[in-house]
Parts: sequence; structure tokens; C-alpha cells
Amino acid sequence: MIKVENLRKVYKVGGEKVVALDNISLHIEKGEFCCIVGTSGSGKSTLLNQLAGLEKPTKGKVKINGQLVSKMTEKELATFRQNNIGFIFQSYNLLPTLTAMENVAFPLLFRGIDKKTREKKAKKILKDMGLGERMNHKPGEMSGGQQQRVGIARAFVGRPKVIFADEPTGNLDSATTEQVMKMLLDISRENNITFVMVTHDPELAKMAPRIITLKDGRVVSDMRNGVSLLEEDMQIARQAEYEEIEKTGTDETVSQ
Repeated sequence: MIKVENLRKVYKVGGEKVVALDNISLHIEKGEFCCIVGTSGSGKSTLLNQLAGLEKPTKGKVKINGQLVSKMTEKELATFRQNNIGFIFQSYNLLPTLTAMENVAFPLLFRGIDKKTREKKAKKILKDMGLGERMNHKPGEMSGGQQQRVGIARAFVGRPKVIFADEPTGNLDSATTEQVMKMLLDISRENNITFVMVTHDPELAKMAPRIITLKDGRVVSDMRNGVSLLEEDMQIARQAEYEEIEKTGTDETVSQ
């Protein structure tokens, strides 16, 4: 579903270059639930932004469902996200003047879905998430945990192929965090949705089947159900380099 090939991101800070991502390669399967972990400055949020097409790489490729996201124009990305991607944010990002039902239904508007169908879908997923009595409440009338569940419902309502989440439980207490995490795991599995989540909490990440650990912009550990995938990641990198050599006739590992 998601394939990353020799991804590199370099920022210019003043007169210096800061390497945020240093030649990352990996493959995330369809329906896989994956946590990206690391300390502050490890590159995890930058990687998530690259996967979602929110930033362009300095070098390398990101493919989602066979489509080269890293080379899309902004217009192409907007259309691609509407039809394929959902987002969950730490700060909820709900529209304060809309009810829970209206917030959840909102993304469906851009798909051209009629109002009656939008509201029907929004009401169903809110009821499934235990928010049936809150669907006419506005964000300011709900607790943090309830607001985050609305945010989750909004991300899942269109049945996207991939959902990206940036510290989705960062503002919640420990009990609510565990509840929300179990909810994310269950809904993703039931709908076969690929889920990629960034978290600074290694204990929370342990609930996920796959954990990718970054340090200084590099993958230092990639575990799926306790089995290391680092050799597989290296094979992806080598294959991408070979294909580049075949295409251009230049060995980039030598020319850099």
C-alpha cells in the first residue's frame, strides 16, 4: 500500500543544512496498523508529512497504492487525499461552529455526496463510536475524549484507503488514551484500512502490530509482531538504487 524508497529530506536553517530524514526505505502493507516512534527531533513527524504528501522530499520516492505521491502537483494531491486519505490530529481540528454530526459529514461534501447521505453516514459512525447522544453537540460542549472520537469518526467516515494520525492521543489522559487506541485498532482492522500513527509514547506503540523507530532521521528498528524487517527495508533500498541506475545510467551512491 505504501512504499518508501531512499527518502531523504534536508532543510536549510540559516547557512546550515539539517538532515531530517536520511535515506529511509520501507513498505507498509494494505490494512497494516503501524506506529512511528522516536524522541523529539528524530524525524517521525517529518516522515509522516512526507507519506501524506504534505512536504516534498529532497530525494527519493513515496508511493501510495502504486501512485507516486511525492511527484504530484498540489491540485493532484488535493484530489488524491479527498479520495484516499484521512487525517487525525492531536488538537482535534474540529470546526467550532458545527455540531459533531456536521463535522463528521463535512469531508463527504468535497466528494459530491448529497446532504441526506452525508448525514446518514455521519450519524451511523457516531452511534458506532458511542456518541449517538452527542451528535448535535458542538466541540465546546464535549470533553477532550469525545472531541477526539469525533475527529476519528471524521477520518473514517469516507472509508479511506489510508489514515495518518499525528499524536492523536497527546491531549488525553491515560485511561482515555488506551480506550481511543483500542478503538483505532478495531476500526482499522474491521475496515482493512492502512493506519500510520506517530507517537512519542513507546508504551502506547506496543499496542500496534508494527513499530518503526527513528533516530536522527534513520530507521533504527522496524518490527512487525516481534520480527525485524530491517533486511526487507534494505532490499527495497537496493532495488530502488538498481532501478535508478538502469534508468539513468548513474550510480547515485557514488556520485553523491
